[in-house]
Amino acid sequence: MTSAAAASFLAIKNPATLVREGERARSLEPAGSQTSGATTRELQRRRRGHGGPAGGARREAAARRKWRGREAGREAVDGGRGGAAAGVRGAAPAPGPRRAIAARGLRRLRGTRCGALALAPPLALPQIRLRLLFVLACCRGLETRGEKGEPWTEVLSWEPRAFVYHNFLSKEECDHLISLAKPHMKKSTVVDSATGGSKDSRVRTSSGMFLRRGQDKIIRTIEKRIADYTFIPVEQGEGLQVLHYEVGQKYEPHFDYFHDDYNTKNGGQRIATLLMYLSDVEDGGETVFPSSTTNSSSSPFYNELSECAKGGLSVKPKMGDALLFWSMKPDGSLDPTSLHGGCPVIKGNKWSSTKWMRVHEYKV
Repeated sequence: MTSAAAASFLAIKNPATLVREGERARSLEPAGSQTSGATTRELQRRRRGHGGPAGGARREAAARRKWRGREAGREAVDGGRGGAAAGVRGAAPAPGPRRAIAARGLRRLRGTRCGALALAPPLALPQIRLRLLFVLACCRGLETRGEKGEPWTEVLSWEPRAFVYHNFLSKEECDHLISLAKPHMKKSTVVDSATGGSKDSRVRTSSGMFLRRGQDKIIRTIEKRIADYTFIPVEQGEGLQVLHYEVGQKYEPHFDYFHDDYNTKNGGQRIATLLMYLSDVEDGGETVFPSSTTNSSSSPFYNELSECAKGGLSVKPKMGDALLFWSMKPDGSLDPTSLHGGCPVIKGNKWSSTKWMRVHEYKV
């Protein structure tokens, strides 16, 4: 939902506010205007346009305005055809400019899941302000999976320190990284602590490849964004690694920090990891922290998680989102709660990209 649409909704006044404004206006009338009950009723009758040819014309104009307001409201509801709006097409909305403002806001949501929520019955004016809270939550990313929205940050955990940057990448950036990596994918390896080299392992069954740091303009833009979000300079980051998980492929729980001296000679220890999700996954493929002090049992999406993901704090892949977690505590010691793994993909494909960041400059 755009900020303009939100502003349109927020412009609607609560009926109680309108009543208070009317009472305030009546209290400001001059004392001399107080008349008897019969006289007051006559004045009100004249103000409403009753009596005489002029009164008839006013009544006709008022009826015409009311009809136009009702038709405008019905048009807004009809705009959501195919969703929940179809069942409330006959609802008679309240006439007036505030209904028109609401109608414009609803049209902006046409064809989206948030639009179906906004147009669902009832559509009476008092309920629209309350429903706005749910629509905003939906459009902020709590319900819209795969829809591009405004970037926002979710605090996931403090042990380990983990945060989700929703809508961190655009779809075009995700597709660009995948297209660069596809022709060069090889079976993923793990670090050999004894030699510092790479070796095959059953704990990691994905395929992957590395992109050079600053390889092209889009990669430089992404790396600059990572530095802005994490406050870790670009020079302290390794090149992006792109990973692909097919059905059944996984990465067993592991640490991103090193247990040997060889791999810390260039740049020191790994201090943090940013894991970017380049695709949605139909089922499975979650990132799980089995040693976290919290779990995902209180999440509204708990029932959507695989059995693997229910074993700890987990994040479900969503295209464009990025997961930041720290392998070191603020005092510089290694954080054992940063143990994490990639759950097996049950249905679909999982594409992701990893940026590891070091304590010092990492020379490429």
